[in-house]
Amino acid sequence: MNILVINGPNLNLLGLREPHIYGAETLSDVEAKLGALAADLGVRLSCFQSNHEGALVDKIQASRGTVDWIIINAGAYTHTSVAIRDALAGVGIPFVEVHISNVYAREDFRHHSYLSDKAAGVVAGLGTFGYEAAIQFAVRQGKR
Repeated sequence: MNILVINGPNLNLLGLREPHIYGAETLSDVEAKLGALAADLGVRLSCFQSNHEGALVDKIQASRGTVDWIIINAGAYTHTSVAIRDALAGVGIPFVEVHISNVYAREDFRHHSYLSDKAAGVVAGLGTFGYEAAIQFAVRQGKR
């Protein structure tokens, strides 16, 4: 099984940006932890981060036929990007939407997601553990 973890804008600043909201772990810390979990579960994992919407769309499209599940934290694009929504719908790869913070306890504009109704699941507010939960869910669901 192949799982792709996609992180959107500003997630490269984990550990630096608003640690009271997002915690002290860096993106490298999170990716290392997820790599170890994937190895324990016997799945292949790759990670990708970009601040650019088009790069995220390109990565999603390039995953067709090679990735069984996508775990995506689209960052602010969650609330604005029809393009990312369309890419996810277009490739037909099941995905889990992840948010480190509880978006429903934050600003009103963060309460709407363009991705949630297409997602197999949504994890919000569990900190970086949400990525681990999403990977475990994907593994339990199996290959598409």
